[in-house]
Amino acid sequence: MGKSKSKPWTKVKQNLKSKFEQNNVRQWVLAVLVFIGLFGILSINISPIGYQVEVGEVVRQDIRVPRDMENRAQTQREQQKAADRAEAEAKTDPKFYIVNHAVVVEASERLEQLFAVIADARVQLHETDEQFEQSEPTVQAEGVQRKLAQTVEIVLPINYIERLLFTDALEYNTFVEESKRIIMEQMQQRISEADSSQLPERMRVLFAQSDINFNLQEAAVQIANQIIKPNLVLDHQAVEQQRLEAARAVKPVIVKAGEIIISDGTVVAEEHVQMLKDLGLYQEGIDYWSLLGLLIIVVLLLVLFAVSLYKYSPEIIKSESRLAFVGSVLILVTLITKILSLINWLLIMYLTPIALAGMLITMLLDSRTGYLTVTVLSIISGIIFQSLPLVAQGLIGGLIAILSVSRVSQRSELMRAGFIVGGSNILVMMAFGLLQGDSNIMLHSYLGLLNGLICSISAIGLLPYFESVFGITSAIRLLELTNPNHPLLRRLLMETPGTYHHSIMVGNLAEAAADAVGADGLLARVGATFHDIGKVKRPIFFVENQLGADNPHDKIAPSLSTLIITAHVKDGLELAKEHKLPPVITSFITEHHGTDLVKYFYHRALETNEGTVKESDFRYPGPKPQTKETAIVSLADAVEAAVRSLSKPTPGKIEGLVRKIIRDRLDDGQLDESDLTFKDLNKIADAFSKVLIGIFHGRVEYPEKITREEIEGKGKA
Repeated sequence: MGKSKSKPWTKVKQNLKSKFEQNNVRQWVLAVLVFIGLFGILSINISPIGYQVEVGEVVRQDIRVPRDMENRAQTQREQQKAADRAEAEAKTDPKFYIVNHAVVVEASERLEQLFAVIADARVQLHETDEQFEQSEPTVQAEGVQRKLAQTVEIVLPINYIERLLFTDALEYNTFVEESKRIIMEQMQQRISEADSSQLPERMRVLFAQSDINFNLQEAAVQIANQIIKPNLVLDHQAVEQQRLEAARAVKPVIVKAGEIIISDGTVVAEEHVQMLKDLGLYQEGIDYWSLLGLLIIVVLLLVLFAVSLYKYSPEIIKSESRLAFVGSVLILVTLITKILSLINWLLIMYLTPIALAGMLITMLLDSRTGYLTVTVLSIISGIIFQSLPLVAQGLIGGLIAILSVSRVSQRSELMRAGFIVGGSNILVMMAFGLLQGDSNIMLHSYLGLLNGLICSISAIGLLPYFESVFGITSAIRLLELTNPNHPLLRRLLMETPGTYHHSIMVGNLAEAAADAVGADGLLARVGATFHDIGKVKRPIFFVENQLGADNPHDKIAPSLSTLIITAHVKDGLELAKEHKLPPVITSFITEHHGTDLVKYFYHRALETNEGTVKESDFRYPGPKPQTKETAIVSLADAVEAAVRSLSKPTPGKIEGLVRKIIRDRLDDGQLDESDLTFKDLNKIADAFSKVLIGIFHGRVEYPEKITREEIEGKGKA
């Protein structure tokens, strides 16, 4: 019974294991883990954190402030009070009032209407009754008085109207022009409510100084007193600016760490609950709408990030270690940003290490992925701190960091990159300080330089750990491997000098060819340096190390010779594992021969055992080269050995042999699994030929006598 029950469970486990071993399943698991990490970090402030107390409850412990915190609600209340006070003061200050041009236009229109009514009456009067007795009020004057009161709301005594109606044309026209001029000049000036009491006397003086007939001056004064009004209106824009400046001048209300908000045994009152809410220490429950909004943003960011990687860097999607590395950097920088946001100092956000992500991703992967990572982290940091300047600094500083480390070959250059990033951060902070009129940002712009230095120092410290954990090798690590004092290279030089010099030559060829086709020249050179390290176990069996000694292969069977020759691949892998060489280097050891045929011993076997020899027994185990770099080293290895065997190398012979070897490898299918194109192969052949012709160029052969005399002469000297 026990066995029958265990079989289905075993089958389920096997199915789950086989499913998990599929690449796409592991990639989905990594994506889910990254999402959970980012969403969990970002939702910390939304989840309930703090104290749950109710009004009337007796507190059984001292509730203290965990750290220096800004009472934002109290700060906002103080800012509101300061703004209201500034507004009230502005309303009593004349400098915050401006001339209301609508009142000026209205006065001009009323004047025009008034003089139009009087002008019409003058025309009608002179047309109908030229023998009018001025001792009695006229019917026309009364009509004009009523019309003025109705249309322009101006009341003039009958006698003033009569004077205007019966004065001659010249005096009337002078009256109209001067009245308009003086009244409108006054309306253009600032007239407050306080000026209204002094207005009649001032107008009498002005009209007395004008060209208006003395008998008509009082009528002008009456008109001016009713036309001219206070024309000042509050400048709302200036008042609002005054409010903003007053609010900005209010210092944040800070509650010190350790301060007791509610003492043990205290009955909770409304003000206690309000203070906890103001400090963000009151636990009310989860804000599900905020969590939903955050969920949508995180999903959109990760989807866009994944689609961009799939389109522009598919090799990262296919590699679980690289994908895990990118996710780890995202989570690490987001976590640091969140921790900084918990520190109660707003300017601490300018230490957000977004440039660190750009440096790490660029040095261990590529700049394109670095750009994507920096963009996503800049948006995330903006969400955490709700700050546009931080987004701008993150983007600009991160992009400059990527450009600064794209060619880094020494750790000291990382420090230089840190100073460059720091300088750009200072400029961004200064720019936003000027834009926002915030001198505090400009005063603390040194934080930008500190950010750049912290990012570069952190990158130097974290780089070896990321390389080790995720099996990714940086250019700095590759250069360290080429140190002649490396144990394997010293062994290669001392025990197999021929192989060592062969490897150096192959490295030079591979680097030139890789640069020609846009591959990683440094990786190709370092891989070529270590590709034959397995030969140190049996150096005498390889012709470059025999140095005139007898060839041991002459005394053994071709099949055994083949086993010894091909075993240097397996021996090299063992040495690489023993000395902890990175996987990117071990791939050169396994792939530099591919499944190539050991032709010399294969043909010897055919001569001795014709008809019983299998070609598969005389081939390397493979695999075939999988990348451009390993394929180039494979070709360089074969080309260097073949050209060295030429008795009298000439440029034509060298180029012909190079192209023949490349064509043979292509026909044998050794390049099928690499990304090399026919165009690349042509460039590789040209690069190989150029380097080899430079090495094996012709030399002048000096006569033996001259050479001996020169040597003897130097000895005597």
